[in-house]
Amino acid sequence: MTNEINLRELVLDILLEIDEEGQLSHIALRNVLDKHQYLPRQERAFITRVCEGTLENRIQLDYILDSVSSVPVDKMKPVIREILRSAVYQLKYMDSVPDSAVVNEAVRLAQKKGFFNLKGFVNGVLRNISRQGTEEEYPDREKDPVRYLSVRYSMPEHLVDRWLSDYGEETTEKMLADFLTEKPLCVRARTYLNDPARIRESLLSQGVTVEQGPYLPYALKISGYDHLLALDAFVKGQIQVQDVSSMLVAEIADPQRSDYVIDLCAAPGGKSLHMGDKMEGFGMVDARDVSAAKVELIEQNIARLGVINVQTKVQDATVFDVDSECRADIVLADVPCSGFGVIGHKPEIKYRANRQQQEELVKIQRSILDKAAEYVKSRGILIYSTCTIAKEENEENMMWFLNNHPFRLESLDDHLPEELRCESSSLGYLQLLPGVHKTDGFFIAKFRRKI
Repeated sequence: MTNEINLRELVLDILLEIDEEGQLSHIALRNVLDKHQYLPRQERAFITRVCEGTLENRIQLDYILDSVSSVPVDKMKPVIREILRSAVYQLKYMDSVPDSAVVNEAVRLAQKKGFFNLKGFVNGVLRNISRQGTEEEYPDREKDPVRYLSVRYSMPEHLVDRWLSDYGEETTEKMLADFLTEKPLCVRARTYLNDPARIRESLLSQGVTVEQGPYLPYALKISGYDHLLALDAFVKGQIQVQDVSSMLVAEIADPQRSDYVIDLCAAPGGKSLHMGDKMEGFGMVDARDVSAAKVELIEQNIARLGVINVQTKVQDATVFDVDSECRADIVLADVPCSGFGVIGHKPEIKYRANRQQQEELVKIQRSILDKAAEYVKSRGILIYSTCTIAKEENEENMMWFLNNHPFRLESLDDHLPEELRCESSSLGYLQLLPGVHKTDGFFIAKFRRKI
């Protein structure tokens, strides 16, 4: 690998932007990789892996550092803290990088960043960890299962404690392990106006590894590519990045050709575009979001896919739109949520979560549902969905909605593959759990207006 010190400096800059400036991890990483597109694929992969791995495993890395450092991690200077975290990640998880190189480059980077007086500290901490090897002594599972699971899977204790209460130890550990599992990118192959076999052939011809995704025949898992924008199938609008859990929304909604659909929180547009495809270019999907920037993301995808029956609108979903009252055959309310179901893609979520934030989110979700209910025609459909596994935002919101609006739940089973049908899906809702199902964590409820 060439110019390793510069690569590690890029990693440091990304981690500081995420931890100190509050940037989203995928955006911070994407911005740097876009800026340095000239780097060889191997070096880009190194930056990605160290950044994502350091962020995902932060609690475990801090536990290791605290076991040898005279200065607690939370008392360290931010630059030194991120240098040490990323170095410990390389020592523990990257056998291809010699320990001596990891230590030496960390010391040099500390010095380059102006911390000459701390290079001995960095050197000593990392050499102690290197001598210890990769086998860690975790907290005693029998005495303190919450602490053990928190350190073992780098999940804050308050989330572990909550999920143990909601889902039990076995399911919780499956979810925690899944969050740390690297997965191929999931895409929806657009079967409307496209031959799925040719889409697959196009991807394979560009050296992409293609696997069949779970549950839906048009779901594909792709890996082994460098730039998504370099893939012909993406540029030509034949595939759309979308998890299977999100694809199930359109399956469950089951739009008909003549339907008018309102998608209240649509950006970046995956569900709206899927609905438009299922309607085969007929009807209309009104894809809305709160800002011009979010709507622009939808419009970019509309243009790339060449969809003709999806239109956009800047509209705050918490503000009632009188012109939409009782007009929609189907309303999609995929509301802002805590995002606990997609921690595997956005690990910073777990470190920023707090109860007050979630309580505010529930208020917003209920406000959106109040408005959404008013847009549904008599006997029309409302789909409520989130990418979280928090019961307060899912089942509890569902019951609140049923108690306050003239809707009933409608079974999902006619629109689900056999392996996803269960007691709750027959009633009208489905909670997908990472590690239990082959998807992100996701919740879907289907309501039918009574009057």
